[in-house]
Amino acid sequence: MANMISWNGRRADIAIDLGTANTRVAARGSGMVFDEPSLCCFSNGGTRPRLVAAGEAVRAMVDRTPDSLKVTRPLRRGVLQDIDATRELLAYAMSSSLGRRRLRAPRVAIGIPADATQAERSALLTAASDAGLGPVSLMSEPFAAALGAGLAVHRPEGSMIVECGAGTTEVAVISLGGICLTRSVRIGGAALDTALADHFHFRRKFLIGEITTERLKCDLVRLLGAPDGEESQMIEAKGRSLTSGIPGVQQVPVSELRQVVAKHVAHIVEVVRDVLNQTPPELSHDIHEKGLTLTGGSAAIPCIGQAITAETGLRVHIPDHPHQCVMLGLEAMLAS
Repeated sequence: MANMISWNGRRADIAIDLGTANTRVAARGSGMVFDEPSLCCFSNGGTRPRLVAAGEAVRAMVDRTPDSLKVTRPLRRGVLQDIDATRELLAYAMSSSLGRRRLRAPRVAIGIPADATQAERSALLTAASDAGLGPVSLMSEPFAAALGAGLAVHRPEGSMIVECGAGTTEVAVISLGGICLTRSVRIGGAALDTALADHFHFRRKFLIGEITTERLKCDLVRLLGAPDGEESQMIEAKGRSLTSGIPGVQQVPVSELRQVVAKHVAHIVEVVRDVLNQTPPELSHDIHEKGLTLTGGSAAIPCIGQAITAETGLRVHIPDHPHQCVMLGLEAMLAS
């Protein structure tokens, strides 16, 4: 894979990290110009749904809309699930980030999971074209993350990247500017949100909403990363009791929720071990010497790095801004 995105010698103008949780846009020469949630709100009236809002404006609407409105995420588990919502989100991102500076049909690079199917790639290209974008190049997200994390991706030595996004977790071994081996599991931060909500639902007979679950996860991650003894603390969740049917608040021990996180982390560790078991000897030697790099929003969960080290003996490095590594890598390709 080349480190420059171009068409007939002409470089890309825009790079887009179209994520399950957030969409980020970088413009050549200007850096990141857009970073908002991957959310759309449509009206249900009429023959065709009409876009009401997109991005940050929709966050407060989640789980609060009347029957006449519907909030949707264009992507699920890292890939497109709603082509209309994806088109509208891309158009909104372009309009918001570039405004009057917008090119008529900008050349664009968009990150996509390395294991995306041809159908998934075709759907994304269609949505981008319908949004008014010009030629589109689909770039492997784990490669972009490795570049954004500062790994020596073009040298004749192996580097391992574990990109833990909201929708998917990808593990890749990279050398000489290309991916030598990759595996992925369609779980990420969003899957952990679901697991936490299910825990409250089935074990505690208590319903919590999407925004509450995300906030609870962030609080939980902070407490799990605190010094020893902090796990004796309680964590608060507001929602509705399934037994009484009325709103309420539950206090839950952090140690109880650690079990939910541990089960989630085990799936990620399994994929890492699978890749290591199939890595050629010389690349394995390089990875043993250097360790691996953990990127993505879920890199903030301390249990992931700890579990990988415990199971493999490898050192785990986390960049300063792990959630932005895909975007930083795509941006670096624009500047090359």
